[in-house]
Amino acid sequence: MLSASALLGGCMTLSGTYQLSLQDANGQPMAKNMTMVAEGGGIYTMRNAMCATYPNATVIIRDLKSGEELKSESPYKCR
Repeated sequence: MLSASALLGGCMTLSGTYQLSLQDANGQPMAKNMTMVAEGGGIYTMRNAMCATYPNATVIIRDLKSGEELKSESPYKCR
């Protein structure tokens, strides 16, 4: 029971609207005028699609309303 609650405690449900953008290794924006918007957990689908297209990029995820970076998921280095 303790291990199950520990596993569940690490899960995070995302809610809100997020903007995803790309940066190169020097922190410069990539793919000018390319940003994507996703709702909640949809950030993972968008992030994976961006990484498939730009495998060495870094994805920055920001809360669209507050402008704050989503620290639990961003920055994400594509592999």
